[in-house]
Amino acid sequence: MVKREVVGAHYGLRDWLAQRVTAVVMAVYTLLFVMALAGLPQFDYGHWQALWATPWMRYATILFVLSMLYHAWVGVRNIFMDYIKPPGLRLTLHVLVILALAWYGAWAVQILWGM
Repeated sequence: MVKREVVGAHYGLRDWLAQRVTAVVMAVYTLLFVMALAGLPQFDYGHWQALWATPWMRYATILFVLSMLYHAWVGVRNIFMDYIKPPGLRLTLHVLVILALAWYGAWAVQILWGM
């Protein structure tokens, strides 16, 4: 009988699915955003501000930002797991990326609801 040794985190299918789902969310948002821009009567500050004042646009943008942050995290984490061998350096880089992504997410919320 052959005993198999299990190594690594084995995120495979979950990561693959997460990347596809978040990519679809971002693609749908991009189409929605382009259609919203095309629907503006004029491209000036007043219409731009009115577009961002609507709750559906803010919530769609937050969903886009969260999808983008998770998409980025999965990609960067997989790159680090594949190419950064020293565990201490990999952990440090993971923490730095998590902090940066959390900062970007908080900043996006501040921008969208800080008007």
